[in-house]
Amino acid sequence: MIPFNRPPFLGREQEYITQAIANKKICGDGEFSKKCHAWIEEKTGVSKALLVTSGSTALDMAAILTGVGPGDEVILPSYTFVSTANAFVLRGASLVFVDIRPDTQNIDEKLIEDAITDKTKVIAPVHYAGVGCEMDTIMDIAKRHGLMVVEDAAQGVMSEYKGRGLGSIGDFGCYSFHETKNYSMGEGGALLIRDEENVDKAEIIREKGTDRSRFLKGMIDKYTWVDMGSSYLPSDINAAYLYAQLEDADMINQNRRASWDAYYELLTPLAEEGKIELPVVPEECKHNSHMFYVKTAGIDERTALSKFLKDNGIGSAFHYVPLHSAPAGQKFGRFHGEDRYTTNTFERLLRMPMYYGLQLDEVEYVCDKIKEFYSK
Repeated sequence: MIPFNRPPFLGREQEYITQAIANKKICGDGEFSKKCHAWIEEKTGVSKALLVTSGSTALDMAAILTGVGPGDEVILPSYTFVSTANAFVLRGASLVFVDIRPDTQNIDEKLIEDAITDKTKVIAPVHYAGVGCEMDTIMDIAKRHGLMVVEDAAQGVMSEYKGRGLGSIGDFGCYSFHETKNYSMGEGGALLIRDEENVDKAEIIREKGTDRSRFLKGMIDKYTWVDMGSSYLPSDINAAYLYAQLEDADMINQNRRASWDAYYELLTPLAEEGKIELPVVPEECKHNSHMFYVKTAGIDERTALSKFLKDNGIGSAFHYVPLHSAPAGQKFGRFHGEDRYTTNTFERLLRMPMYYGLQLDEVEYVCDKIKEFYSK
């Protein structure tokens, strides 16, 4: 069996977890949490990075920091995970879904401006498969209309847009370190804060609404409840697991890229015959090989291909059911414009096995089976 995913594991994770326990500080913001913060800040150039309990809670914090609330609208793609939407729904905002591009599966930046109303407060682009959205256009729209930008970069750690790390371009960026991501702490994520002026408020929200972070830095002699917040700190044990991978992030990245490139090369003949479509990475984007997918002719073909692969010991997976078609999506939002590509992409896209340690002969086997399926 070639599984769809295997969580990354290098070997030092257990050593670092033992060290975290020996430090006698296994709650949040211990030695390894601070090392992870520093690593993200150095890689992206943001003012502050804060580990949190999931990519979802990173989005929750970002939504609070934007000040979005009842009566406000948030523009986002429908082809995304529910957490992108939930973060703003929990604040009372309404969702405005727009269509995606057929090449990258990212939000179509050309459709955003027409969806803006006097209620719009936030644009929430999602960097699908670790390939950057057209951020220059999105940031220009946001600036001209006085809007905030929250990047859902859950899949984008180590990816770049025009030399800038994904998650560092908008007002706030959100990473995921779930076990399905390139770098994992089991469950976890990070909030990236671009501007220094938002750091204090973010730390208060993350520390249950208290100014405890300032107290721990010696800036005040006691801490108290000053604003809304919750407990968003992950254990330093989780951070220790993650840091072992961040230390060798380039090695993991190169390993995944070798698998991605092999898929692309081996399946290009099928794409040239018009039987499948392969991922597109714009020239200005540097991706992290988070995912490799093919697009079939339609949902019946995708279902048949998935079953054929399963019968041959290969795990595969389709992806997001469009949020605007879901009961909650219809309750909390609306689709602006025409759904030309969102549902079409859901019906056609199938993800292949992709993880650190995937072997070249395994990639070759998967591709051989895909070719065998289409030969019939």
